[in-house]
Amino acid sequence: MSRRTTRPATPSWHVTDALAARYAEGTAAETDAWSLEKHVESCAACAARVSAAVRAGAAGPVLASVRTELLASLAPGAPAPSPLGRWARLWWSAGPALRGSWLVAVALVVGAAFGLAHGAGVQGARNWLLAVSPVLPLAGVAVSYGRHADPLHEITAATPSGGLRLLLTRTAAVLLVCVPLLTACGALLPPAAGSPGAAAWLLPGLALTLATLALGSFVGCRAAAATLGGGWLLAVARSLVGAPGAPAVAPYVTGPAVQTAWAAAALACAALLALRRRSFDHLETR
Repeated sequence: MSRRTTRPATPSWHVTDALAARYAEGTAAETDAWSLEKHVESCAACAARVSAAVRAGAAGPVLASVRTELLASLAPGAPAPSPLGRWARLWWSAGPALRGSWLVAVALVVGAAFGLAHGAGVQGARNWLLAVSPVLPLAGVAVSYGRHADPLHEITAATPSGGLRLLLTRTAAVLLVCVPLLTACGALLPPAAGSPGAAAWLLPGLALTLATLALGSFVGCRAAAATLGGGWLLAVARSLVGAPGAPAVAPYVTGPAVQTAWAAAALACAALLALRRRSFDHLETR
């Protein structure tokens, strides 16, 4: 009787440098990412290639710092973590929005508002700023959470501090940038007759941000931010274009009834988010 020798199957494909780079940046298609993650379980060469790409990317310095301090903390008589390492982890927990193009976009919006008001003499510059301000936090949330935005998402989502807790931390970081910067910018712009106050966008912005998180628990943060941000811009665009010098945004952000409605919407979205808090534990892994 002849004896057959069973050999392990050889993978029919391997991870290319380009795919490894896209995966490390978080821009690989979901199906490609799944295939890569399954393939590296049985291919040491590709696992090493992907690991090298991740170490060479934005996550590399943080991973190296965490690894060094973890090994040092396990040694007998190890000193406390260095301030640099703690700041590195804090900076990383703040999310991709504060390290990427979103922060540049916020600065460009502020610069454009000042340019329109003081350079071009546009009287309705504050209206334009108030129209855009509520959607800027939504854009920050959209790029702060998920495998498309964070190279370390698979790791952080599996930790006790992942899921909604991590998303709320990064949302708070986005709001800590937006709220003082945009409000101060609005206060420094010359008001048109009857234009809203510089802080009028705060409740609408908070309500839309919480609505994005709540809707994101069903469809993901990117889709939720695009839907709500697009809806807001469509609502205010017609009045802005039709009367650029008039208080075009005022009906959407000022008045006791309007502000009360935004506050009620924020509370309702917060309650829904609390009910849906567990959905973020598996939302990005399906």
